[in-house]
Amino acid sequence: MAEERNSYGGEGGERGDRKFFAKPKFCAFCADKTLTIDYKNVDLLRKYITEDGNIRPRRQTGACAKHQRVVAAAVKQSRHVALLPFSGAESIR
Repeated sequence: MAEERNSYGGEGGERGDRKFFAKPKFCAFCADKTLTIDYKNVDLLRKYITEDGNIRPRRQTGACAKHQRVVAAAVKQSRHVALLPFSGAESIR
């Protein structure tokens, strides 16, 4: 008798053996009303940019759409006044 395999390639369960379980993300700004987004708060904004200086997407940060837009605007404003770098690489002389 032939063994039946599901379309996911694994033998157990409907989805196969998953090694990564995504935990549900929640918006930190909706959960904590006292937390404010400000372009001068560089420590908070560094959590929302990558090492390369790119703004992290919502699926990584867990922020809701409303607060992600505000974070993006604050990061851009902070870059403009030179509190955050435009890129993560150091300038080569």
